Amino acid sequence: MMIPTVKLNNGVEMPQLGYGVFQVPNDETAAAVTQALDAGYRSIDTAAAYQNEAGVGQALAASGIDRGDLFITTKLWNADQGYDSTLKAFDTSLSSLGLEYVDLYLIHWPTPARDLYADSWRALEKLYADGRVRAIGVSNFQPDHLDRLSGITPAVNQVELHPYLQQNAVRTYGRDFGIRTEAWSPLAKGGALLSEPVIETLAKEYDRTPAQIVLRWHLQLGNIVIPKSVTPSRIRENLDVFGFTLTDDAITAINTLERAERTGPDPDTFNAA
Repeated sequence: MMIPTVKLNNGVEMPQLGYGVFQVPNDETAAAVTQALDAGYRSIDTAAAYQNEAGVGQALAASGIDRGDLFITTKLWNADQGYDSTLKAFDTSLSSLGLEYVDLYLIHWPTPARDLYADSWRALEKLYADGRVRAIGVSNFQPDHLDRLSGITPAVNQVELHPYLQQNAVRTYGRDFGIRTEAWSPLAKGGALLSEPVIETLAKEYDRTPAQIVLRWHLQLGNIVIPKSVTPSRIRENLDVFGFTLTDDAITAINTLERAERTGPDPDTFNAA
């Protein structure tokens, strides 16, 4: 299966649909990533904070897949922000992954109380200039956080995004400045979204699962998505979203579900170490 790619603002091509490993225990990560790679995923999203970079690296090493065919993302954790500590943290992540470079490196949260993300961004720019990362970006940044970054424009902003939290301001900012928006928790948490009558009705109409309907909505909006599952059937199901197209009316119906409802932390107040 050929997964479509999106072109980042530096010309790098990134798969529009990838596999996330948030909350997957490290000792289960290699098996989960192997399942994803076998299903056809080539973009894998991890982070230092997930404590499973080593498991991702094990699966990549055992896969036999050419490194050039993979797209690997990891992230800088909050406690490691600052110029020098960012460079050190990146070295640790790279070693854990067993790679010579990563495709995308993100600042995980702005943690505004620290006021260090601008310094961390300068470190990411150095990593990019040195060829150790193919693209750099941020995660959970709001427009006012992005306004404080100078130099290289982030290639990606990864944020919580689903029909209950559509992040219109973030997505508009991204379009205006050439920053691709990537959705974490694209299906929301807790399962309520997938039992929404609007979603269930569309699932019956298109003979698809509710999750496939929501993922297709993301793709047609232009979002990059990284659904996570450790269930082999759902790993495959989440990838099977390219054989149908939602109508404009279906997209509009899903858009009406906006609640400005977060299931994760608020980037303006989250400052955890």
